[in-house]
Amino acid sequence: MTVYPIVFAQGSFMHKDKLNYPFEERGLQFGDGVYEVIRIYQGKYYLLNEHIDRLYRSLSEIKLSFPYNRKDFIHTLEELLKKNEMKTDGKVYLQVTRGSAPRDHVFPDNITPNVYAYLEPAKRNVELMKHGVPVITMPDIRWSHCHIKSLNLLPNLMAKQEAKEQGCFEAILHKDGTVTECSASNVYFVKNGKIYTHPATSAILHGCVRLAVERFADELGIPFIEEAYHVGDIKDADEVFLSSSTNEITPIINVDGHTIHNGSSGPITKQIQHAYAVDAGIEPVSQPMQEQ
Repeated sequence: MTVYPIVFAQGSFMHKDKLNYPFEERGLQFGDGVYEVIRIYQGKYYLLNEHIDRLYRSLSEIKLSFPYNRKDFIHTLEELLKKNEMKTDGKVYLQVTRGSAPRDHVFPDNITPNVYAYLEPAKRNVELMKHGVPVITMPDIRWSHCHIKSLNLLPNLMAKQEAKEQGCFEAILHKDGTVTECSASNVYFVKNGKIYTHPATSAILHGCVRLAVERFADELGIPFIEEAYHVGDIKDADEVFLSSSTNEITPIINVDGHTIHNGSSGPITKQIQHAYAVDAGIEPVSQPMQEQ
């Protein structure tokens, strides 16, 4: 794994090779913690405030007392960029666990959370964003608190792996036919000029890019409709796309072998992509992506 050498951990900055935790670490043993992945463009965080808001919400949901106030923690993340002299595209992974203590299901008393963050380079996957990706659909077997960005991702991993084994990029998840989201992204479909997606309930992760998509749609005058919908609506859609911090806005061109929009990105998807590029300060994007 290629990562930048300086990480933040245990309250200070250190070289990544010096990072270590006791084996009785609750994130390792229980998945007792939360995390965030924040996109970086040209050495600057994108949607940082939205991610920090979600981090604090997730921490509150699992009753984990965070030792940093918002302002100080944002300053820490900015310092992480400076100490690594990061000027290119990448992402930061940050994780907070309840801490290290003898293994017990009950929360330990007087425990110090383990907090760490590190930077990775990450190029934009422009080809996928131009040409789109195939996906499969699968039952959503996750727990009922998906709005918490917790470390408990095994069902997501299994779905993503199944997609890969079937030659696809993602898995659209559904509960008894009602679409929720993908294994690692939010999903939308377009019908008659309107964007549809699942409501921001506990059934899905409230994506930070999802918030931006809603904002872009409002600015463009495109109706953004949050309501439950069926797998069949996806396959009958004019366009389908997904969003995430690592994959931005990516068209879905095939669902379970069923071709969407003649196997190419649609016009509304391209408008949302262009709005994202402008909002993130990505250059040299000046027009919506065109098919090649």
